[in-house]
Amino acid sequence: MKGLLLRLSAVDADAEAAVRVIAYFDALVERGATPVELVRATAALAECPAGMDRTGTEPLVFRPDGSSAGEVVVTGSVEIGPDAGRVWLARDGGAGPLDDLVLERLAISARLLAVPQRRTPAPDLADPGLVELVLAEREAPEDRARALRLLGLDTEVPVRALAVAADGDPGAAAVALVTRGRPVRAARVAVIGGRAAMLLQPHESAATVVADLRVAFEARARERATAPAVRVGVGRPVPGLEARTSWMQAKLALRFATADDAIIDHAELGSLALLGELPPEQLRAQPDVAALDALPATDVAALEAFCRTGSLRKAAALLHLHHSSVADRLARVEHELGWRLDEPGDRFRARFALLARRLASGPVRGTRA
Repeated sequence: MKGLLLRLSAVDADAEAAVRVIAYFDALVERGATPVELVRATAALAECPAGMDRTGTEPLVFRPDGSSAGEVVVTGSVEIGPDAGRVWLARDGGAGPLDDLVLERLAISARLLAVPQRRTPAPDLADPGLVELVLAEREAPEDRARALRLLGLDTEVPVRALAVAADGDPGAAAVALVTRGRPVRAARVAVIGGRAAMLLQPHESAATVVADLRVAFEARARERATAPAVRVGVGRPVPGLEARTSWMQAKLALRFATADDAIIDHAELGSLALLGELPPEQLRAQPDVAALDALPATDVAALEAFCRTGSLRKAAALLHLHHSSVADRLARVEHELGWRLDEPGDRFRARFALLARRLASGPVRGTRA
């Protein structure tokens, strides 16, 4: 966890703070903190009064210095569980940016520590050995099930796997994206073969994952213009014991991700996913791909812009060129490859060849991981 926090500090300060909150409460659960210790520690962390109201017991209310507090104005609360009470914060001036996360982790910690047989260490975001076991090819179902339980993942709730590639640390980039979006029930990460593998269980529907990631990605891009490039592939929702299937789908989807389309959902690929199943060497040997490789890079860029926008003038705007320059480059492409780009069939062939070329130059598929 310390290593992950150090890497996160270079990626996203907000994400680093969120992971520190999670690690703080994980440590309290691991040492079996009492309710009094939980509330006192929360008040110290949040730097405002914190409290816990439980059924059948006196309320616990503490200030940041550890002393008992009297009457306060509650600014945010979370239920511990059905008929189990609630936890809350009382901050002057309204809620702080991490108050929701603090309350959520306090409520989770209170639930974990309330029942003796559930007093097991709460897993943190970086638990790579167990994540790798869940995603491994030949592990027995009972071993996968035990790993899922140790990771704090509910075997009755669908999981989705993410495959994340980044210019910097992929594990830190994955955590930064997830902690910026809507809170999830659980998120566990490991770095496998140079890519981050993350298992997610959303609080709500698994269908929200891709939309939430795209919102978080856009916010990250607006706030950090020089942020390292990140690409994400998202697998389909599956039962926990089938997490490897979602992981393989996520890795395949990652091959389709680009700087302009950085988050790819396997479910949105449709029949294009079949192209991603082909070995890169087979794609490189395809005649249209080989012909594109023989063209000048500027001509290929013009073709890509034209296929993406469907318009000569829009392609020129995208490339910051005069439309006549783009027209000249496209004319050379047509001459060299024998295509007529005003014909729907040839445009489809060009788009297909460009996609195959990109997949052929991307990371080679893993056969085991």
